[in-house]
Formats: sequence, C-alpha cells, structure tokens
Amino acid sequence: MSILTLLFSVLSFSFSTAASSASRKCEESLATPLPYSSFTSSSVYARGYGAGYAKLNRRQGAGGWAPLDTDRYQWLQVDLGSRKQVVAIATQGRYSSSDWTSQYRLLYSDTQKNWRPYLQDGNIWTFQGNSNSEGVIRYELQHTVLARYIRFIPLEWSREGHIGVRLELYGCSYWADMISFDGHSVISYRFRSKKMKIPKDVVSLKFRTSVGQGVLVHGEGQQGDYISLELHRARLQLSINLGSSQHGSISGHTSAISGSLLDDDHWHSVVIERYRRNINFTLDHHTQQFRTNGEFDHLDLDFEISFGGLPISAKPNSGGRDNFVGCMEGITYNGDNITSLVRRKKIDTSSFRNLTFSCTESNSFPIFFNSTSFLRLPGQTDSDTLSVSLSFRTWNPNGLLMFTTLADGWVEVGLTEGKVTVYMNVTQKKNTRIDISSGSGLNDGQWHSVHLNALENYAMLTVDGDEASTVRTAIPIQIKTGGSYYFGGYFLHTNTRSLQRSFQGCMQMIHIDAHLADLRVVEQGLIGTFENVSLDMCAIVDRCVPNHCEHGGRCTQTWDTFTCNCTGTGYTGATCHTPLYQQSCEEYKHQGRSPGIYWIDPDGSGPIAPFRVSCDFTDEKVWTTLKNNLSPQTSITSAEQEGKAVQQISYNATDEQVLSVTSSADYCEQHVAYACRTSRLLNTPDGVPYTWWVGRANEKHAYWGGSGPGIQKCACGIEHNCTDPKHYCNCDADQRQWREDAGLLVYKDHLPVSKVVVGDTGRAGSEAKLTVGPLRCQGDRNYWNAASFPSPASNLHFPSFRGETSTDISFYFKTSSTHGIFLENRGTTDFLHIELKAASVVSFSFDNGNGRVELNVRSPMPLNDNQWHRVEVEKNIKEAVLQLDGQHREVSPTPPQGHTKLEFYSELYVGASGGQRGFLGCMRALKINGVTFDLEERAKATPGVKPGCQGLCTSYGMHCRNGGKCVEQYNGYSCDCSYTAYDGPFCTDDVGGYFETGTLVRYDFLPEAALLVSREAKASSGVAGEVNFAEEELVFSFSSSSAPSILVYISSRTQDYLAVVLRHNGTLQIRYSLGGLTEPYTIDVDHRNLANGQPHSVNITRKLREIRLQLDHYPVYTYLLPEGSDTQFNSVKSIFLGKVFETGQIDPILIERYNTPGFVGCLSRVQFNNIAPLKAALRSGLAAPVSTHGILVPSNCGASPLTISPIAMANDPWHVEAAGAVSPFNEDKASSDGVDRNSAIVGGIIALVIFSILCIMVFVIRHMFRHKGSYHTNEAKGAESADCADAAIIVNDPAFTETIDESKKEWFI
Repeated sequence: MSILTLLFSVLSFSFSTAASSASRKCEESLATPLPYSSFTSSSVYARGYGAGYAKLNRRQGAGGWAPLDTDRYQWLQVDLGSRKQVVAIATQGRYSSSDWTSQYRLLYSDTQKNWRPYLQDGNIWTFQGNSNSEGVIRYELQHTVLARYIRFIPLEWSREGHIGVRLELYGCSYWADMISFDGHSVISYRFRSKKMKIPKDVVSLKFRTSVGQGVLVHGEGQQGDYISLELHRARLQLSINLGSSQHGSISGHTSAISGSLLDDDHWHSVVIERYRRNINFTLDHHTQQFRTNGEFDHLDLDFEISFGGLPISAKPNSGGRDNFVGCMEGITYNGDNITSLVRRKKIDTSSFRNLTFSCTESNSFPIFFNSTSFLRLPGQTDSDTLSVSLSFRTWNPNGLLMFTTLADGWVEVGLTEGKVTVYMNVTQKKNTRIDISSGSGLNDGQWHSVHLNALENYAMLTVDGDEASTVRTAIPIQIKTGGSYYFGGYFLHTNTRSLQRSFQGCMQMIHIDAHLADLRVVEQGLIGTFENVSLDMCAIVDRCVPNHCEHGGRCTQTWDTFTCNCTGTGYTGATCHTPLYQQSCEEYKHQGRSPGIYWIDPDGSGPIAPFRVSCDFTDEKVWTTLKNNLSPQTSITSAEQEGKAVQQISYNATDEQVLSVTSSADYCEQHVAYACRTSRLLNTPDGVPYTWWVGRANEKHAYWGGSGPGIQKCACGIEHNCTDPKHYCNCDADQRQWREDAGLLVYKDHLPVSKVVVGDTGRAGSEAKLTVGPLRCQGDRNYWNAASFPSPASNLHFPSFRGETSTDISFYFKTSSTHGIFLENRGTTDFLHIELKAASVVSFSFDNGNGRVELNVRSPMPLNDNQWHRVEVEKNIKEAVLQLDGQHREVSPTPPQGHTKLEFYSELYVGASGGQRGFLGCMRALKINGVTFDLEERAKATPGVKPGCQGLCTSYGMHCRNGGKCVEQYNGYSCDCSYTAYDGPFCTDDVGGYFETGTLVRYDFLPEAALLVSREAKASSGVAGEVNFAEEELVFSFSSSSAPSILVYISSRTQDYLAVVLRHNGTLQIRYSLGGLTEPYTIDVDHRNLANGQPHSVNITRKLREIRLQLDHYPVYTYLLPEGSDTQFNSVKSIFLGKVFETGQIDPILIERYNTPGFVGCLSRVQFNNIAPLKAALRSGLAAPVSTHGILVPSNCGASPLTISPIAMANDPWHVEAAGAVSPFNEDKASSDGVDRNSAIVGGIIALVIFSILCIMVFVIRHMFRHKGSYHTNEAKGAESADCADAAIIVNDPAFTETIDESKKEWFI
C-alpha cells in the first residue's frame, strides 16, 4: 500500500506544487479598485446606501450598502469586469451603524444568468458573517471560484438594525483559450510520430455543457490500446486499456466513473494523470486513484488523439457515440496547449462549421424550489383545452409539480414513488376522478420532461418526449380552465385541496397553453407571484457523489439527505464504516464465544474486507485456521510445463487478507507432506532442487517442512534419521518403496504456500502425492499491543493521523483512576478529544470547524475497577457515535456544516498533553481508521511510559497481605482490606478486641451476605438467602488465661454447627455437627494448655470430609469426617464470638460446660470465609449485620503489624526519572511502618542471642518431657514444652513480637 501511495504522490507532486505556488500569489484585492457602476443590488434603502459604497473599510456615502427591504430576497452583485479567480472574501457591517449581515451565501456566474451557489463539502455553504459594524471577518474559500459576477445573498442580519455590508473579494486574473463545440466539431491532435508509446500521460481540460451525453477525449491504437473520456447520463466516465493478453485471458479494460449532474451548464475541471498503470482521475477537486487491469505499462496510440468527439479515422466499432456539445477551455495533452494551438491555427479545424472562441449562452432559466416554495403563473380562463409542459429534476420520489383549478374541479400533476401521476377531479353534475401515470425512477436527478394535454373528451400524458409511451384516457365531461397554475406545491394557505408533498428540485421550460413562460418577467414582478424560490438557479446537489457509503454500501438520497444500505457489506452504521465482525479469533474468545467458524475483520474499518476463518479455543492458545483447496494426498503425475507439474493452491481469502492474519500473529505453521515412490524431492543441499514451493510475495523456497529458510533439507535431514543417511530427505533416496517427507513450515513471513512445483514425476514408475495443510496462526499481537501510563504526566505521541470523511478510534483500557485524558489531537480550529470524565463516564468531543460537539456515555458500573473496558468512537459525515463496552451508546448528528475531514496540525497525544491530567493505567489495541498503533514499540523509546500492561500492583501487589486486594490509584496504589480481618495500608494491622466476662459478638447472615459468601466460598445455594457450605475456612487468633470458654460458634437454621472451645484444662476442641451422626465429630488438641495468656493462632479448613487444622506454627494435620457424616454445612445463620446467645436447639454440652461465664481474653484476626465479624463490630463505619453485648475493648492482642522492606529503586518498574515521579503508594493511606535501621540491627542481635539460649533449653527439656495425645507433631526446636514452644513462636513469628507481660498489661488496664 505504501508503494502505491508513493507512486501516486510522485505523480501528483508537480501539479500540487504548481497549484500551491499559484495560490500563494493570488491575493489581489478585486472589489476595491472597481468603479461604483460595477456594484448593483436588488434594492437601495436610500441615497448614500447604494451598492457602490459596499467596499471594505470605506466610509463614503452612508458607509456601506443597505437594501430597502430586510428579507431574504435581497442581493448585492459585483461585476469583476472579466473572469477572475476568487480565493477569499472579507465582510464588514455598515460603518458606525447597527446594520450588518451575520450569515450569507455566495452565488457566481459568467453571464449574470444560471447562477451557481458556492458549495463546500457537498452542501450549499452558509458563511458566518459579522456581529458588529466594524470587525472584519475573512473566509478562505476551500475551492477557487472562477467567475465574472459574484452575488452576495444575506440570510441573517443584525437584530438591532437591518441588512448592511461592506466587502472585499481576493484573488487574481484568469485567462484561458475557449472553444465552442456544436456536436459536429472535433479537434484532432496529430502526433509528431505515427505512434506514441510512453509510460506517462497527462490530459487536462475544463468543460461546460447542458447536454448529458458526449465524447470529450478519445484516442486509440491498432493493438487495442485506447483512452476515452465521455459524458454519460451527466456523469463522466474514463475508459482506458493498456493492452490485453494475446489470447484475451487477461483483459486490460479499466473504467472509472466520477461526478454527477455535469449538464448544469457550469464549468468543470478534469485532470487525468497516468504513470504506467497508476491513474489519478480528478474531477472538480475530487480524485480517484486506481491501477489499470492487465500487465502492460504503456499506452500505444496511433496517429492522433481527438477532443470533442470521435475522429473520422476511428474504428467502426467505436461509433454510435455522440460528440460533445458545449464549451472547453485549457485543453492540454502532455504539456501541449491544444486550445492555444487551435487559436494559432497549428491544428486542423476543418470539421468546425463556425470556429468560435467564446461560449454560447444558454437560453434556459431554471427555478429552484425548496420545501416552502411555490410559483403561480397565469393562463387562459374558461378554455376547453388544458396544455401544460415542463422539465424537472429532483431526488425526491414524491412531490407536487403543478396544480390548477377548473371551473368545476381541479387537475394535479405530481410525482408518486418516482412516477408522474395526473389526478383530474371534475365535479360538474357528479364527482368524476381520473387517474393516469407514466414513467418510473424519475427521481434520479436527471432532467425529465412532462407534457399534459386535456381537450375535448380525452387527456394525454407524455414523459421525456416518448410519444410511443404516451398515456391516453377518456374524459366524460368537457373541462373549463380556471386561469391560475401553481408550481412547486407549497401553497396550502392558497389552496388546501392537494394532498401531495411540496416539490424540492428544479424546473425549467414551463409552457402554459403552448406558450413558454417568460420567467425573467416574473422575476421583475410584472406577472405571476412566487415565494421562497431561487430564480435563474438550480442548486441541486448530488449527495451520493462522491459516495460516502463505504465498503460497497449502496447510496440512495432525497433532497435533504442520503441513506446507506449496508446489507451484505460486513459493515454497519450511517456510512457503512463500522465493522460488524471482530478483528480476530482472540477477540471472539475473550467475548466468551465457543470454537467455530467466524468472520473476522483484522483492519476494522480499513479497506480489507471481512473473511471467514476457523477459530479453535480448545487449549490455552487461540488458533486461526485458513483452509485451502488441496485435498490430502493429491496425486501429482503429469508434467505441465518444462517437465514440471505445477499445483496451484488457493485459500478462502485474498493475499491481503491472509497477510493481515500472519502479520499480527505470534506464530504460524503449515503442514506439508510429500509422499514419493521413485520421485526425488530436494536433491542435495547444494544442488538444484527438483521441487520447490512458492509463498508470500511470489517468492520461491527450496526447504521443506521441519526445516528452515536457506537449509535445503527435510525434517529427517535436520534430525539425522533419513532412510538413507547419504541424503537429507527420505524421498531423495529415490527408492521404489513409498516414502514420505513431512513437517511444519513455521517461518511465517514466507507463508502461506500458494504453489508447489514438482519436478521429478516424469520418469517411468515415478509417483508422488502432495499434502498442503491449512494455514494455522496463533495469537494476535495487535489485540494485546499495550502500554502502561504510571504518571499523570505520562504520554505517547504519534504523527497526526490523516483526517478522513469518516474517522473511527477504538481501544481497551483499565484503570483505578476516576479521571484522565485517553487521547487528543488538535488543529487550528479542529480538535478531537476522548476522556474518562468521571468514575463511570467516558466523553468524546470534537470540533470540525462549526462548534464543539460532545457525547457522554455513562456506565451503570464504575469504570475504575481495574478491569478491561472498550471505547469505540466514530465521526462521519452524518453522525458521531460513542460506544462503551459494546452496549452503552450515544449518537449525535454531526453539524451540517464544517469540515468533512478533520484538520490537525499537532501530534496525536495518547495520554496527557499540554499540562492536562493524563490517563493512569493500561491501554491496548489502539486502532484508528483501521490502523493499529504500536503502543509497545513507542513506549520503549518514551520515558515515563512502560511497554505492555504493567501497574504498581504488578510490582507492589505482594505488599497487600492477608488476602488484601491491590487497587491501582491515580498516583499510586492502595490495598483493599474489605474482605479481610486486617486493617492498615497493607492489610497487616490486627483488628482485635478484649472480651470481658459476658461479652459476645454476633454476626447474622442476611440474604445479601449469604449470596456474597456463596460467591466467595463456592457454596451451593438452596432456599433464597440460605447457604449450604461444602467447604469453609475459619481463621482467628486468641489469648486467654481462663477456661472453659467458647471461642467461636457458627450456628445454622438446622442443627448443624461448628464450635471451637477451650476446655477446663485449657486444651482446644473443635466440634463439627453436620448431620448424619448421633454425636458431633470432635478434634481434641489435648497435649497443651492454650489458656496460658499467650497469643495463639488457629486455622481450620474443611473441604467435604477432609478437615485440615493448623495451630500456631506447627505443621498442618488432616482429619476425615466419618462416612456417616453429612458433608454440607446447611443454612448458616450466625457467628458468635466469646459466648452463645441463641434460640432454638443448641448442643447442651456447649451450654453446660463452656458457655458460662464466657470467654475472657483477646480475640483477633477472626475470619470465616470472606466475613470478618469482629472487624465489622469494631469498625463503626462498616454497615454490617453485627451486634455486641457487653464490654468489647479494641486491642491488637499483643501483636505488631508486619513491616514492609522498601523496594530498591533499580527494581522499581514504575520509577520515573523525570521530575514529578510519584510515590508507590498513597500517602494518605500508608503510615510509617518501617523501623529505624540502627534499631533493627541491635534488635536482630538481641533476638539471635535469645534464640540461641532457647534452643539450648529445648535440647535439654526434650529429654525430660514427652507429651502424649491426639495431636502429634514434628515441632520446631524447643517446642516440646508448652512454654518453650510459645517462646519459639514469639521468636519466629513477626506478628507476635511483643512480650507476654506487655500483652497482659494491655489487656487488664
């Protein structure tokens, strides 16, 4: 694509350079030097307000022009004296007054007839004027106007005053030779040599005509080459043929059609540039670029090239085409000025009857009707003959053309669904309604004629002069005309009988009673009346040329708008720009789709059409498969050319489509196999291969599956296991037994295999069978192409993307921030901006030169959840669209005026620009107009931005302890401890409380909580709001000096429960009652007294029958519930801490032995699955179904928070060397949890000494005490004795570093 673009750019360089240099010099003041008489107007307010005073910055007279009436029928006209190039206009209000014009239009003409409105971007342009009397507003015209007469039409004006204006036109002189063609005249430009054979051609001309058919340029050669430029149905068709193949298998004929409504009797400019097969075809500033068909590069023409028609020497089969009728100027061919040569009589002009160097004026007088227009003309009264004819052109299928009242009844001529219909209603004696119709598809924008005759006892309707198709009908009663004829339809205040819609379009050649209506007299107000019509002008606009419906969408239009039919294109939207399909199998997988056949569109809105592939998600990788037409084990027997057999292999995708898959894939492979009998494959590594294959870019390759580029071997040659060790392929052994060489081709830049040439099957007994498997590619680098923005100042910048008629941008993002700019691009007035405006709002705003447009989409869920979200925006000529996550969408119509193409001068910024608050987080798969932007590659070279999707949580997430969730923040990260039993910046601070006698904490499971626990704990839900656990985890810490007591009790709405108690001797007991057993299942840890005032930790985990218990830092022990026990913990109801206060059936042993007087001591870190009941009781800010009875005093239970050692700056992936680098965590949430370095060293030495003493004591005591019980462990050194074990825990567990005495002191204050 880049090479083709370069060729077109080189082709156009000299022309664009010349044009730009000319425009730079074209800046003369055109209006100021003109005499007073060159200015005329529709009316003058008073003497001194004349049109001649309307010169910029002048104060003569009343200081500018002001009309007598202030309405939209006023105009100011400037006669430039001769045709000029006008490039800009500047306006002012009337000097020192309240009169100015705030909006206006421009008309222009060469003859003061057939005015043409200034068009821009396919619209009749409305200029923004002044808001005061002295300010100067200048407007640079997008396209140069060539005209002698300019009309200024006020549309809006000062509210305080009236219409007033002073103006200046800027431009320069223009002159060109002009020749008139009458349909018989032809200019034949003969070449200096008999034949012209050159690789480059340039043809340019301007033409003007009111006839929609005719040949403008024609040249041909005896070998079949030709070039032809022809008007057909008022459109311009270029046909060119550089030559077809000898047997006609490849046709060189190429054609392109451009423009519409070219029979409007206005000047149109054409330039044809050819460099070999590359063509630029430009009509009125719109350029089509294409390549000719065939294989030849030169245009071979014989003798001559003609202008205005076919030459006498043209081949007979070239006939049957009309010559051109109209005017041409500035005809050039390859640098030769043809019109100048004609004027100097250097070219034979004998075919001209009357050679004139001027353009004949047209006699037509068109009228332009909008939806609020009508024209009334007089006719004969009481005549028994009604005769009306007219010509019209429109895009609307319905509309009223003519209406007249009869002495008894009425007649109506209109368009109905593209047909001309006549309704006659005669009310004399009785109602008689007569309906006739003719024609079809008459709303095609072409001129069509209608003639209605009603006389005596019949009526005739003729359309487009086709007498053979004239429709006749009988009239039972003689008619009498009423004398007034209405055209255009908008006269409801005059007559309400018609039900037809108003006509929008143009009319001309109106005849009433066989007489042509003199519309110039109507313009002067001498006959008839009219309202809101534009006289002597046809402002019809073809909204389908150029066709804004992309990707082959079909355009239809009415007068006001166009519509695209996208059926069968693979695209959708107002202009068929938005792809219907995802870019790859990778994207389908992450939408939750199943493996199967899918359409993919790798370049989105780009030029590559969607195509079908097979998507396989069966393993962790995603495979995209493209099948070919070759059956496995295809026999290769006959030689086709030069003793070789050629096997062509085609795929269900074009080369460009296949390349779009392989270029973005991480890996591709294609299986090939060559089964042989007396048929050699590759020969020796240095020899000429017998067989080779052709891959991408038509390159030849002589390696086989299992090998690699440049290695002329097969897989067995690489692995050294060929049948014959002397050869590097099994088949090269040339044996009579069937052998096979097979393997994978994996060098993806060479794939796919498009042709295999087999060269050793011609010998007697030689046989070969070929297999070429499907192309399989894995991964999509474009989909995962990502960059991380760790700072508000982080950004990537790219060259400004080219503004197109339709612009689309899509990307994925994830963030924990509530604000940030995703990207923006700016121009002089234009800009485009996409932003995260709030936690759940994405904003898309732009200005295409006519005011800011903003769209906002609100998500029902927060977008700063650190999950991937997709943003898609599109701006086309009809609407702007913002879509979030494929479902939340807002659409806004684009302004009717403004640049259809956004014009930017700055770079495209992804992230912050100009000191604004940038995006913080990850962005990936950024695609603009079908092109993926390589964020990763640009991030590698950009300080402050990291390639791939990294975050602070990637580096610091491990600091969120005890199940805390790391959350990215705008300028750091934080730890979410909501579902843990801990608190603090890193979820390391114990949350505990001291229970006095009788204190209890109760946590009730509400339906919402039950659902949450169910989701987190993989529980099965039965009745709504109830949870039945098949597994659970209970974790807590405690310290106490009294026993017995209930530490934790979890009740249910059945008789199921889980209890952890301290027995009378201070040992621990776990009681499970899940049903199915007569007695609860108990686990006794009876070898240690845990009511010793020391902190202890308990972790109980159950999964079905398996129970795992860990006490303190001892090894985990496993127990199994008996076979008769149920495995479901049914209908969990409440969690009790310290004491049970429950209604219903409760195990009497618990109540009698352990519930009185209750737990006295400290509980902390209590967590049941994802519920932290004690934390909920102690944190008043948490809304939870928890209650407390008795005195509960917050305490850390003798434990200190964990400390986090700082990460080295060199290992910090988020470290930004630039100023303004941010802290790795939020300052407002993170406390100073480190310790002084010197204190840490001293503390470490003391700890080491204590540990050594304790270890010696363990060694001695180990031989003195041996405890027996159900909990046997391989304990840590010194753990055999209860006291020593606790000491060992204190030393080894940093969470329990305070002394027991200090803990007791805290508890009993």
